[in-house]
Amino acid sequence: MMQAVSKNLNALLEDTEGVSIVEFALIAPALLVMLMGLMDVSYNMYATAILEGTIQEAGRDSTIEAAATGSIDSMVEGDVKDLVSNATLTFERKAYAQFSDVMRAEDFTDVNGDGICNDNEPYEDANGNNAYDSDRGIDGIGGARDAVLYTATMTYPRAFPLAPLIGIDPNFTVSATTVLRNQPFSNLETPPATGNCV
Repeated sequence: MMQAVSKNLNALLEDTEGVSIVEFALIAPALLVMLMGLMDVSYNMYATAILEGTIQEAGRDSTIEAAATGSIDSMVEGDVKDLVSNATLTFERKAYAQFSDVMRAEDFTDVNGDGICNDNEPYEDANGNNAYDSDRGIDGIGGARDAVLYTATMTYPRAFPLAPLIGIDPNFTVSATTVLRNQPFSNLETPPATGNCV
């Protein structure tokens, strides 16, 4: 009897029929998640490249006098939505007097040495809004010879259902920027005003 049980056990251990399907069932979930992750990353990289290329072209169009920013933004949106039809885009333009001013705080005299513009310290109101700002840019396309920071932000639902599987944001957000100088279409330049910090 023991010999028969041992013989049946050996026959069962040597039987390899159906092993491939069991191995595939064990490997398939990890393989599918890995493939979807690779396709999601590739799709997002391609969408980002489309946005960056389009924003570069649109930035050049924005530098001419009387540029119609609404139609330029619509062109960017149209190009991006050819690939990502459900994307939401937002646009922002900030103008600066020089390239070196981009995203730089307004200058101030730090009388009390605390590194903060306060206690009625004098500052240069570069953007003319009668307040000290940590970014001296002026909203919009600015004037002649201004350096303009043009930013487009795109948000869309991920193309592959990975978010619940690996705990990531179900939406993908990316921004593209370009900085270009406006053409010298006029020579109107006004010196910045000064003020005092509160």
